Amino acid sequence: MPPDTTIHIVDDDHSFRTAIGGLLSASGYGVALYNSARDFLEKFSPASSGCILLDVQMPGLSGLELQSRLKSAECSMPIIFLTGHADIPTAVRTMKAGAQDFLCKPIRRDDLIRVVEEALANAVVEQRRRERLRVLQARLGGLTPRENQVFALIVRGKLNKQIAYELGTSERTIKAHRHAVMEKLNTRSVAELVLIAEHLGKLPPTD
Repeated sequence: MPPDTTIHIVDDDHSFRTAIGGLLSASGYGVALYNSARDFLEKFSPASSGCILLDVQMPGLSGLELQSRLKSAECSMPIIFLTGHADIPTAVRTMKAGAQDFLCKPIRRDDLIRVVEEALANAVVEQRRRERLRVLQARLGGLTPRENQVFALIVRGKLNKQIAYELGTSERTIKAHRHAVMEKLNTRSVAELVLIAEHLGKLPPTD
């Protein structure tokens, strides 16, 4: 577990909030406590790491509304709903919106630790995925407009001569652009270019 990882507990029930916080602290986790969704939003940073234990029904902003706001803010922290007011429609709604899990109070210590561990592991995977996307987007941003056109045609499986014909230039020029694309995207094969296009959502649909 990274040293800056924190379990953010958002619950208006003071006794429950402090009890869960104490349990997790005793298990070696960093813990931050919030008495409402607004309290969390006021202190929240997009760079925050860890996961969120979130109540559903709270005065003011509800847990579902907070989930929606965090999703809009592209928060990558997994959310575990922990509530004493469980019902199937709410559980389905939160899971469809990307919640890690939906649990009922009270919860056994071992079950809570297991779900938190899973959430933290998923958070690491998601953080790495986002970082890779940022790197790839930065590299793609370094291509010239013509190189972008060549890149788009390469990942569609076009040969140099086909690209040259489509863009109205020589095959030799396309070879030079292709070399520049490979260099700037730090790739050695067309297969790697295709993977990059897939990661960035730029792979055209199969006919």
